[in-house]
Amino acid sequence: MKIMFATGACALALPFAATAAHAAEISPVIVTAAPPGLDLTALPVTAQSLDAEVIARTVNVTTPEDTLRYLPNLLVRQRHIGDTQSPVTTRTSGVGASARSLIYVDGVLISSLIGNNNTSASPKWGLVSPDAIARVDVLYGPFAAAYAGNSIGAVIAFTTRMPQAFEASAQVQGAAQAFAKYADRQTYGTGRFAADIGDRIGRFAFRLSYNHLDSSAQPLTYATAVVPAAASASGLPVTGAVSDANRASQPIQVLGSTAIEHQLQDNASGRATYELTPVLTAAYSFGLFGNTDRATSASYLHDATGAPVYAGSLNIGGRAYTVAASAFSGGVYHLDELQLAQGLSLRSHTGGAFDFELIATAFDYLNSRQRAPSGALPAAFTGGPGSTASLDGTGWRTLDANGAWRPAGPHTLTFGVHYDAFRLNSPRYALTDWTQGSDGAVQSRSSGRTQTEALWAQDAWTLTPQIKATLGARWEHWQATDGVNFSASPALNVAQPRVAADALSPKATLAYAPASGWSLKASLGLAYRFPTVTELYQAVTVGTLLQTPNPNLRPERSLSSELSAERTWPTGRLRLSVFDERISDTLLSQTAPLPSGASAAFVQNIARTHATGVELVGDRKDVLVPGLELSGWVTWVDARIDRDPALPAAVGKALPQLPRLRGSLVATYSPTPKLDLTLAARYGDRAFATIDNSDHNADAYQGFDAYLVADVHVRYRINPHLTAGLGVDNLNGRSYFLFHPFPQRTVIADLKVSY
Repeated sequence: MKIMFATGACALALPFAATAAHAAEISPVIVTAAPPGLDLTALPVTAQSLDAEVIARTVNVTTPEDTLRYLPNLLVRQRHIGDTQSPVTTRTSGVGASARSLIYVDGVLISSLIGNNNTSASPKWGLVSPDAIARVDVLYGPFAAAYAGNSIGAVIAFTTRMPQAFEASAQVQGAAQAFAKYADRQTYGTGRFAADIGDRIGRFAFRLSYNHLDSSAQPLTYATAVVPAAASASGLPVTGAVSDANRASQPIQVLGSTAIEHQLQDNASGRATYELTPVLTAAYSFGLFGNTDRATSASYLHDATGAPVYAGSLNIGGRAYTVAASAFSGGVYHLDELQLAQGLSLRSHTGGAFDFELIATAFDYLNSRQRAPSGALPAAFTGGPGSTASLDGTGWRTLDANGAWRPAGPHTLTFGVHYDAFRLNSPRYALTDWTQGSDGAVQSRSSGRTQTEALWAQDAWTLTPQIKATLGARWEHWQATDGVNFSASPALNVAQPRVAADALSPKATLAYAPASGWSLKASLGLAYRFPTVTELYQAVTVGTLLQTPNPNLRPERSLSSELSAERTWPTGRLRLSVFDERISDTLLSQTAPLPSGASAAFVQNIARTHATGVELVGDRKDVLVPGLELSGWVTWVDARIDRDPALPAAVGKALPQLPRLRGSLVATYSPTPKLDLTLAARYGDRAFATIDNSDHNADAYQGFDAYLVADVHVRYRINPHLTAGLGVDNLNGRSYFLFHPFPQRTVIADLKVSY
């Protein structure tokens, strides 16, 4: 597979080399993406962009995150269609580092920086309709002073469509996944309906979007048990377990599938703009997302009468097992949530000496309750004791004031003021009836706040027509307050101390255009990624004790650099980048002693990690024949732990969840203006799930397996108002794990009418 992708990268480069001698001379082009507010066109940052037309021609899109599928060095861990726990991996960070990327929709932050994980801290993708997306811009690395240190990995900016005249559309879509693993053999279906309407009336323009998704998913987790060394005749004899090995290569029995989700999602979103003057525009954006998720479990085990068995003292194949009630009931839950995101902005666009933008955003968990049983199945399917976890009142606020000054001469100065505040409120209540009972006593609570104020400035200085230097800096004051950890049993009630930090992050980029169509860049940036609320106020249970390991975590300090060479032609471009990242006080979870002397796994500062890599990206139109487009990328990265006094076994080991080699190739052929045919491939090396790389069996539940996946997409425009689509994701039916079992062959069909 590695050879195939290396060959593919060469194949991508050859058409450029063949035409280089005859390419037309063009001016150097530096692509930049829009930041959360002002469009800072002076930023010479490595970037990649897609517009709605390219997305529609090349990708099977059911949710917004699908649009990122073939962009360089981005993997969204989307376990199934509509997954609400879908973090983004970047060049140097895995799926457990969600706080190392910033994601915006029309300037509204949808990155959940209340945590740094792949569950509650996943981006809030459901707040935008995929049909409303006009373009996606991705910036790589922390080289722009306009962004906080969470841009260590990438900044992803979605821009939604604003109509120039009346427009309306409706789309229906269906998907079917054929999934087979262990004792599961089933087809899981998904349906989607979406509608958009918009218009421009004089100075006023608006767009309203609605999206409904009904998604059934394959099992996300499994109940397993390690095979005992000694034989035994004790326990209830059961059959149906499937023999396998876990990620540590220990023999296990797979007892059943759990967390089998069925989701009903509704999203209403929109944007309105009003031109106060020809050069001053006010805008309001919103997204309202509702999700109802019902997850269940299915046991493979059966007793002599054929009845399913979920827990107890069991005998499988002549060995005794004790299966706890939570083995299956932990994968049964009811989640109901309602989220609201809003943004209000005022922006000037004179194109003259000075422009500005003011933007305020807010995100609120209006309702978030996840109910789960505590008793054994099957009785617990219909009721009984349990608990409910709430995020009601959790949310964040941001405020930005940005400016751009373009005096006559070689300088363009951009600058701004930033404020953000994040609040976590996460109580858990006892329930007498987990399916519908009212809140009982508080079992536990974690809460706290973080807040950041920042000033930044950046100067793009044109030294000569061929050389541009960009120098900038960002100053930040961060603090965490009101931290509380409470537990009824084991007993804990701690008011955490206030912590604060100040940081200055300089940035520098030098861009050189030695000839027409060429661009060489060197970038260097320092960035600080401050701890999130859930990292600071984590709680760890050891035996009968509950402890808070360290509410005084230090911010991550990243020194990042990149060298790149880019060649552009009228029909394409080719870029080669070498990047390096050195992070001190890296925040990762690992096993270490607690203040009590006991050991447990918890988030802590690791002395230093590094990641060094090479990236090749290219695209080309009219390859060999008119209408054939080829694009792709391949990245090799060496990411390791340099120093870790708390866990010496991790020193020199690969950073978790980050493949060494990955890439994609996309070929799109448009033989007529009505028809687009796309064939794509995605590849990722195996990765490690553990910090000491002890999980040497990647092809196992909770492992990170290598994968090669092919996709097909066909779009046919029946007439100017009616478009049909048909596609297959994972055409080759690859069965693989990225901790969870990932979707297998999925057929997707859609029909869209628009006016």
